[in-house]
Amino acid sequence: MKKFFLSVVFCLAVATVMPVLAQEGESGSGENPYFYVNVPIERVYAYKKGYVVAYRTGVLVPGLDYLYLPLEWFEDGPRATESSPPKGEVLLLGPGKSWPYLTVYYKDGAFSHVRLYIRRERNHESWGGIPLNVNINDRFEGVEEVTLKY
Repeated sequence: MKKFFLSVVFCLAVATVMPVLAQEGESGSGENPYFYVNVPIERVYAYKKGYVVAYRTGVLVPGLDYLYLPLEWFEDGPRATESSPPKGEVLLLGPGKSWPYLTVYYKDGAFSHVRLYIRRERNHESWGGIPLNVNINDRFEGVEEVTLKY
């Protein structure tokens, strides 16, 4: 009976300590350097230079603002370090009721990368089209980070 009691106490002690050790991760500090912001998307426009993302701003005075995300961000291009993510990732949402959104990641207070969760079906109402005679190439030039307006 004494052995059984000691083994139960040992198992409980291990079960209590394991989650704490697992949270520390590789750095040992236990803190995640990333902070993120989720933004619901009104419309996404595919353009030859990248994605134009329309999103709502403001609570008291609602408005619409646009982000211009260069196509190079979504390719497997240069990264800050080998283990860092690309500047942009596209994740396609399947059929269902989930609405597209954008997640902007910051690392140590500075812009790190963006994830664009968009619908797979191009006929979904969240997809928009840019007319062929509209030239917005200059909007994608020199874009280094995502700056959200609230």
